[in-house]
Amino acid sequence: MINWWLDRGLGGFRIDAIMNLKKRIEYGVFPADGPDGLVYIGSWILNQPGIETWLKEIDDKTFRPHNALTVAEADVPPSQLAKYIGPDGYFRMVFDFSYTDIDVPATGEWFKQHHWTVTELREKIFSTEERTQQVGWGARYLENHDQPRSVNKYLPAEAEDRRSGTLLATLFMMLHGTPFIYQGQEIGMSNIPLTSVDQYEDVATHDQYRRAVASGLSPAEALHWMVQRSRDNSRTPMQWDDSANAGFTTAGVTPWFPVNPNYTTVNVAAERADAGSVLHYYRKLIALRRTKGPWREAVVHGTFVPVDTAAVSPDLIVFQRVRARSVLVAINFSAEAHVLPLAESAGAYTPILANVPEAVVSPSPQPPAVSAKDVGPASANAAARLVLPPYAAVVLGKDRVSRETNE
Repeated sequence: MINWWLDRGLGGFRIDAIMNLKKRIEYGVFPADGPDGLVYIGSWILNQPGIETWLKEIDDKTFRPHNALTVAEADVPPSQLAKYIGPDGYFRMVFDFSYTDIDVPATGEWFKQHHWTVTELREKIFSTEERTQQVGWGARYLENHDQPRSVNKYLPAEAEDRRSGTLLATLFMMLHGTPFIYQGQEIGMSNIPLTSVDQYEDVATHDQYRRAVASGLSPAEALHWMVQRSRDNSRTPMQWDDSANAGFTTAGVTPWFPVNPNYTTVNVAAERADAGSVLHYYRKLIALRRTKGPWREAVVHGTFVPVDTAAVSPDLIVFQRVRARSVLVAINFSAEAHVLPLAESAGAYTPILANVPEAVVSPSPQPPAVSAKDVGPASANAAARLVLPPYAAVVLGKDRVSRETNE
């Protein structure tokens, strides 16, 4: 069947749940390992020994002879990544799952929230980027049909506006590899505030709700976590405009799932008309990758180089993409302003993109508008500083390569 489609000119496949292809058959009664009295079966159905033989056969007999693009939904152990996406790998790309479930435990209960930190997120991103670029090409994403909306998952309610959508866009669009943008992400769509579990269609949501109640949560507490984490958050009708049903279908027709009530302000038509919208910001990021210009090579093919900002704040994620030219990407996940010491004079940096106008490069000493407590110790050769307001995202370019260390 794969070859039937490829022979007709199909360019490739997005391959779902491929690591579940091989199972380990077990019989018997097993002790519960969760408060709901159930047993986690992931160790019996994921990444089973011998699956590599099957995957190689599929690639050898279908994908590779057709030079097909393949991106697999495969949570690959780091030690095996080269086997999957290296020159002789089974796929051309695999999605990175290292931080997409950072908010829940490994056993997957939505109602057992893991209170992650930006430090954890940064470490996961940095280790994945450095590892992937050594062996192949990555597939990056923040949202898909199995995840809640990223603006709700990665940022607090106080930042759930244009800043959150553009901050996350900058972070993920500037990583090494191919970014996958999910429907509605490009306009900053958010989780839908439903009031009853009966409103959800997703079978996993109903299962998680039952498990939450069985573990001792009240129905209201269980519903709270469904609102935060349900997969249906990303499956609401697309918000095209402010007409009835958000333009997804005609007035008087009931869509298959409720429309998020914020559609009157968060919609494609409104954002097309607003040059400062999340949609237009995504277009600028896409243009950096697609349009021939001075920074394209660094953005698309540049080596990922982490920048250590521990001395400034634990809430910053800063990295470089280095080619003949380089770009510096600085993200502030904090509600406080921070000042990042830079390695060279202010004139060495070209502002490329920022999600807030207050984010500026300035010569030392620090700008008076930022308090001294926000300033990290500068290195001996630091001659400029980057002001990062709350939830700011900034991309700077440099014509010559130098390593930003902040040591």
